[in-house]
Amino acid sequence: MSKRITIVGAGFGALTAIRRIRKADKDVAITVIAPKAEFVYYPSLIWVPSGKRRRQDIAISLENFFNRRKVHFHPHAAKAIHAGGRLVETTSGTVENDGLIIASGARYLQQLPGIEHACIPCRSVEDAERVRDRIAAMDGGTIAFGFSGNPEEGSAMRGGPVFEFVFGTERYLRQKGLREKFRLVFFCPSPRPGQRMGEKAVERLLEQMRRHRIELHIGHKLKGFEAGRICTAAGDFDADLIVFIPGMTGHSWLQSDKLPLSPGGLLRADAHCQVEGMKNVYAIGDCASLPGPDWMPKQAHMADLQGACAAKNLLASLQGKAANATFRTELACIVDSGDSGMFVWRSPGMNFMLPQMRPLHWLKRFFEWWYLRQYR
Repeated sequence: MSKRITIVGAGFGALTAIRRIRKADKDVAITVIAPKAEFVYYPSLIWVPSGKRRRQDIAISLENFFNRRKVHFHPHAAKAIHAGGRLVETTSGTVENDGLIIASGARYLQQLPGIEHACIPCRSVEDAERVRDRIAAMDGGTIAFGFSGNPEEGSAMRGGPVFEFVFGTERYLRQKGLREKFRLVFFCPSPRPGQRMGEKAVERLLEQMRRHRIELHIGHKLKGFEAGRICTAAGDFDADLIVFIPGMTGHSWLQSDKLPLSPGGLLRADAHCQVEGMKNVYAIGDCASLPGPDWMPKQAHMADLQGACAAKNLLASLQGKAANATFRTELACIVDSGDSGMFVWRSPGMNFMLPQMRPLHWLKRFFEWWYLRQYR
């Protein structure tokens, strides 16, 4: 009887794991558990508010991909893990496995008072569309963009897209001839936002904001939000639209005292992506707390690298071989401004950047096309 592998999630890391598993083993049974057979290319949400992208451009059906890769799709949400990972309870039955990869992503923290007054554009296409519609309905006013982290888990944050949302909005308003009617504000508790990309990148980003007359309100603890107002330890300021990305934590279905969780609520896994104390159970991407430098990002590229690592190790373990593969730690991103971009690369031995250039914007768009075509 062939071995059975279950993968929870249908995002970057999960799909990479499927491709690697199927390439190495044509017969192993693969079951994917997720609410929908759909892949959302989250890096392109930054282009939704300006109208450069619509849902149909970046949210694609996975039915053809699953059929090509001989994947059984279980269209329900995961609820719990039992029997040391060999059983995954879902909203419609239980799925058995010989090996499990958890790639279910994370959820955004909702602890700040008044968080309901903020739009969280990276949460879904619908949230990004809400920002688009709010901006389209405005004929002037203040738009504030910000992010924060998980105080218990330094890596559980996603701040990079906020820079892209603010720069993209600034360019969009200039194109529409409306820039002079808007006040744009960037806020963040950190006095050096974007440090994961390196100090040179921070300086370049802050310089770019000043050049485009984007006000900075940084280095002050966030106290919460009110309708039309952002409250910080250094005082409050008004905003007609608040675009905010909070820190992340693990999904509620993983919050169990039977699972090894980090202080920030993520699954603790080792350098091989194996969940601590659980045989043939691996965690990758945003749901996982993995060893690495303090700048290790939560981004699609890292999820892909971890997905490949988990797939290799799980297959090796199921075959009775040593599961000792590790993943590379890399930060690779193009901070897009709507018509140009700044490239940043960081690895344990290197950190460099390319300045703002128009070709980098088109490179980011080309990569989107190239990445999506393998799943269409």
